[in-house]
Amino acid sequence: MAKTTPTTETKTVETVSAVIIAPRVTEKASQQSTDNAYTFIVAPSATKLAIAAEIKKMYKVTPLSVKITKIPPQKTFIRGNWGMKAGMKKAIVFLKKGDTIAFS
Repeated sequence: MAKTTPTTETKTVETVSAVIIAPRVTEKASQQSTDNAYTFIVAPSATKLAIAAEIKKMYKVTPLSVKITKIPPQKTFIRGNWGMKAGMKKAIVFLKKGDTIAFS
């Protein structure tokens, strides 16, 4: 008798591009956007130059500078079980005065 494995649905995260995965919308990021600093979740292999080029291509604005931060995975205890929160790489993109990025 052949064994059948149950099929599982996989969630696909809709990515913006190969370099920029998604905008990071948090309270702190929205406060920084008033100072022309926008935060994005980026690919682990992304570089500052690649991020700046992708922002310029996608949003038609010129970044002044890009800062990158790696956020490590964290252990967490939820509902009696130990788990891990995934780590990520985020980029803060600074724009010149007058330029804005509108997230839809």
